[in-house]
This record gives sequence, C-alpha cells and structure tokens, in this order.
Amino acid sequence: MLESARKVLAGEEAWVVGGAVRDELLGRELVDLDIAVRDPKRVARAYAKASGGAPFALSERHGAWRVALDGGRTVDFTPLPGTVEDDLATRDFTINAIARPLAGGEPVDPFGGQADLQARCLRAVRESIFEDDPLRLLRAVRLEDELDVRLDEETERLVRDQAALVPRPAGERILAELRRLSPGGYRRLDELGLLEPLGGSITDRLDRVDSPDYRLVAAFGDGLRRFPISNELRRYASALLRAERPETDARSIHRFRRATEPWSLDALAFLGAGDLTEAIAEARRLEPAEPLVRGDELGLPAGPEIGRLLAEIAEERAVGTIATKEEALDYARRNAGAVREDG
Repeated sequence: MLESARKVLAGEEAWVVGGAVRDELLGRELVDLDIAVRDPKRVARAYAKASGGAPFALSERHGAWRVALDGGRTVDFTPLPGTVEDDLATRDFTINAIARPLAGGEPVDPFGGQADLQARCLRAVRESIFEDDPLRLLRAVRLEDELDVRLDEETERLVRDQAALVPRPAGERILAELRRLSPGGYRRLDELGLLEPLGGSITDRLDRVDSPDYRLVAAFGDGLRRFPISNELRRYASALLRAERPETDARSIHRFRRATEPWSLDALAFLGAGDLTEAIAEARRLEPAEPLVRGDELGLPAGPEIGRLLAEIAEERAVGTIATKEEALDYARRNAGAVREDG
C-alpha cells in the first residue's frame, strides 16, 4: 500500500498519520493506511486506478475519501488544509498524533507520542477530545485492550468525568467499538463507568464463549435490541435469551436444539449448562442427513399443519419411536389435525 501511494503522490506533500504510524512503531501489521494530502478526492481516484481499489467519499463534511482494497484493507485520504502540526492537533491521543512523510524521513511528533508508546501510556492530546467526539471514550478502552497501553491519570479522570456522553454517538459506531473488545475490555468499560450508560452490565457469563456476538449478548441482554444490530445477531440473541436448560433425555435435548441451533453450544454456555455439551455434540453426530418423509408426501393441503407434523416426526425419530418412512407416514395419518399437549 505504501509503495503504491508513494508512486501516485510523488512530488506532492503527503503525510502518513494516525494509527498507521503508531502501528509501524509498534511493529504491528499494516492493515489500514491514513494519508493527509491537499486534494483527497483527486488523490483517492488516482490511487484507486493504480491499485484496482474502489474509491468513495468517507465524509462529505470533512472531505475525506477512502479506497477499499482486497482483503479488507483500506487507504484513507484526509484533507491537509494547513500544516501537518495543525492536523495532528485535531487527533485524539498522543500515540495517534504522529506523522511521517510519505516519501520518507523523520516523524513529526509534537505531543510526545513516541515517548508515550515507549511508556505504554494513552494520553489525550487535549482536554476536549471526548466532548469533540464521545466515541473516543470507547476507543480509549479499545486501544488499551488491543495495544496493551494504559490511560494516564489525567486522561482517565477525563473519561470518568465525561462518561455520561458515551451513548451519544450513532449506534453503528458504538457497536463497531464494542465488537473489538475482549472480556477484559468490557470490565474496563464497567470500571470507568462507561458500560452502565450504554445499558450494559457485567455477569459471570461474559467469559464463557470467545465471540464478539456472545459478549454483546452477555453484557447487554435484551437491551442489545436498542442498537442497530443485524438480523443474524438478533436471531442469535433471541436464541440465547429465550433458552431454558434442558433435561438430559433425548426429547428434551432435541427440543433444545430445535430452539437454539445452530447456536446450541453457545446457549448452553449462556445458561451455565456446560455439563450438557457432550449430549448436544452426540445429538448432532447422530442427526440423520435426510428426513424420513417430505411435506409433499403427507397427502395434506399446503399450510402450517405440514410443518408441525414434520417437526413432530423429526422429534419422534430423535427419541427412537420412529425409524422408517412407513412409521412416519402412519404417525402423520394418526396425528393430522391433532395438537400435542406436550409440544
């Protein structure tokens, strides 16, 4: 990415800024690149043409452009209306307020970000950073979590004092930060007073499954629906939140799986029922590849009755009371129109 940018911007003023410089100094893999230039729109289109990427406006208000590349990599081109020092003064933390000339050369570091990196210190560039953009409250915790840095005393005081601002950003932005947190990151949110204003809390469920979606459900429960979550995450949350611990018999295990698959193991963990993991795994292993009968073989008019009977036949098969197609058809004839009291 850097070499392509250097070719496109040869002879022009351009600075690598923000997290890209920080990650380079930390020896981390470069995934996203942020370059400050005089004309972001023109440069983004030229870079996209040279790299085969897709350019689009990232912020009409601020004039930033992004080029999306293969593998989830991105290159952002941001405006540089004044000096690079002016640009760095608008950044959030000192470790993100370091610039390096794209063509090569010594870094520009007006706020001591390199020293803070060495000291593993996360320090605000100025007191107003959280008022300017409250999402930075969550970003502070995420950076602690990902980079093994720690808020300095004054910046931590600012976070605690301004914790009430944390729900203000758009829900999509909040979720993007939360999804990147480890269990320790969630506990740090809680410690700093940032989790409760978002509607979250810490319980012993948090560590049971190593999954961003699971942690969201464990921390927010039904309150997760207040965020703009995907339909897939909504179904996942519903499966976990509605789950009830099953008995150990085959019928109970089958019904539990019917209500929670493909997330049955996560639902068990959420319930603290890890002792049933093997029973779920065994039921999955024994599940037939094909049903005994299809809906069009039942001789019934289209409607919900067919789905009900097929579900009951699958349950009886799991329990062991039905094993053949003939037995399945006989069950359907005997139970068509009936409603099971135990269902």
